[in-house]
Amino acid sequence: MPTTLGWTIADWQQAYREGAEPEALISKLLDYLKGDDSAWISRLGAGGFHQAMAELADQLETVDGDLEQLPLYGIPFAVKDNIDAAGFETTAACPAFAYTPKQDATVVRKLKAAGAVVIGKTNLDQFATGLVGTRSPYGAVPNSVNPKVISGGSSSGSASVVARGLVPFALGTDTAGSGRVPAGLNNLVGLKPTKGLFSINGVVPACRSLDCVSVFGLTIGDAALVAEVMTGFDKADAFSRKAPSALPLDAPALRRPGPVQRLAIPEHPEFFGDQQAEAAWNTALGQWRQLDTAGVELVALDFSPLLELAALLYEGPWVAERHAAVQGFMADHASDMNETVRSIISKAGNFTATDTFNAQYRKEELLRQIDSLLAEVDGLLVPTAPIAPTIEAVNADPVVLNSQLGTYTNFVNLADMCALAVPAGFRGDGLPFGVTLISGAWKDRELQTLASQWLNAHPTPLGATDKARPEEVVTYQPAVPTIQVAVVGAHLSGMPLNIQLTERKARLLEQTTTTPNYRLYALPNTTPPKPGLKRVEDGGAEIVLEVWEMAASEFGSFVDLIPAPLGIGNVELADGRWVNGFICEGYGFTGARDVTEFGGWRAFIKSGAAAPQ
Repeated sequence: MPTTLGWTIADWQQAYREGAEPEALISKLLDYLKGDDSAWISRLGAGGFHQAMAELADQLETVDGDLEQLPLYGIPFAVKDNIDAAGFETTAACPAFAYTPKQDATVVRKLKAAGAVVIGKTNLDQFATGLVGTRSPYGAVPNSVNPKVISGGSSSGSASVVARGLVPFALGTDTAGSGRVPAGLNNLVGLKPTKGLFSINGVVPACRSLDCVSVFGLTIGDAALVAEVMTGFDKADAFSRKAPSALPLDAPALRRPGPVQRLAIPEHPEFFGDQQAEAAWNTALGQWRQLDTAGVELVALDFSPLLELAALLYEGPWVAERHAAVQGFMADHASDMNETVRSIISKAGNFTATDTFNAQYRKEELLRQIDSLLAEVDGLLVPTAPIAPTIEAVNADPVVLNSQLGTYTNFVNLADMCALAVPAGFRGDGLPFGVTLISGAWKDRELQTLASQWLNAHPTPLGATDKARPEEVVTYQPAVPTIQVAVVGAHLSGMPLNIQLTERKARLLEQTTTTPNYRLYALPNTTPPKPGLKRVEDGGAEIVLEVWEMAASEFGSFVDLIPAPLGIGNVELADGRWVNGFICEGYGFTGARDVTEFGGWRAFIKSGAAAPQ
């Protein structure tokens, strides 16, 4: 048994820094992987291994041995077999469909350029159609904790090989939850990015307008590192998107700047009689409510519009998009397809072009309702999978149980949201239970930050291994450039000029004080009344202020509103940080009243001392 089982990316990196060689470690791992295992469709052979090691040696020489320039140097990973990887067939779990790609999918190419090594292609629900992991001629993939239970799909094999610690990360795809449900059922992190963040060039389409490449990892940090490597606009992919350079002036729901802290939860969650899942959810909610360090607030809302949107994916004409992906193949090889998959995709014939447009109209109507419903929250917190059925149960009822599994996943891509599935402990029957954080497009990093706080407070073992979870360290990075500004007077929350911040979608980050090096003055002849902040060498005090954050693109128009003698300079906070803040030119203090004794502008105003005499 190789010592690398259950290693995170950080473990592999440490081994190489200490002198280990990829050829030795990966060779031993490949020897261990020989034999029957339904999670794999193909594995790296001897010829491919030697070629991969030669390419890796060339990469290392190119960077003069500097491993920092190859963040994934020598790290093995698996690829779902609907994503092209040179040297491997792409089957989409349908042998009659198989082809040999001439080049890597864009995401695979990027990972290999960072030093990662593909060691195999993983099993899936055929043509990525399903959330169960049983719809494959290569066999059902069992749950990594209990083999009688499903692994979840469609990215079943990718989840299994990561959960068992065979590789530290694997690629999946996610159109309706395929990168999240298997994560939840196998105690993994499942990263479903903003649509277009990763290229889908070289991916066999399911619903091309909704498809995303996803990442399975043992830790959030691992998934985040892989995501960073794969992120980037790809002109070869018509659905690739560039991150916005600024926050929209009229930001839709879930796109407010700042950390994700106020979370909507289902008012009436549905578990379809699975009492174990319901109990685990209630336990998780109690723990989330105690997550004081993150400042999390849970808000129960009616999820009806989200659930109706979810139903459109399989009950509406989007099934025709699945047919568009395999139309030519299906015309000649329908008998070679999985019976359930063929039955689902065949429903495309039930819809007309008129039905498609009507469904698009309904989608937009629902999105408007959802924007209104979620206007005052930063994200959603939902059960990743409301049930955990056995393989036998799914075989007996493959469509209904599959639909139930997608209750809290199917709407996400249709609504242009990003999501992060994370472990949330174990059910009473010993099966993993997971929750998913969801927010608007381009909020991926914010979700990672909040999820890391959650897992640090409530760690679980890594996947199905007995290895302890290391501390998660992911820092909040907004999707667009932002600027922080400290305000001390009329721009404070509830004060007359605060609207100049809120209309620019600025977000209050914290209330704190200056260092004890400042004095505060009420300036004469200002409407509304305004203070001036003055830095002094002696005799100063701590002055209460607020720190706000806004998109950098909005900062110029904000500064234009500031009248003389006020301006923006640098202010030192109590913890030693320097931020942009309101200052006053020297002449402005002529005739000003020193109000430092009040400790802040709000206290001075409330005292009534500012009233005209």
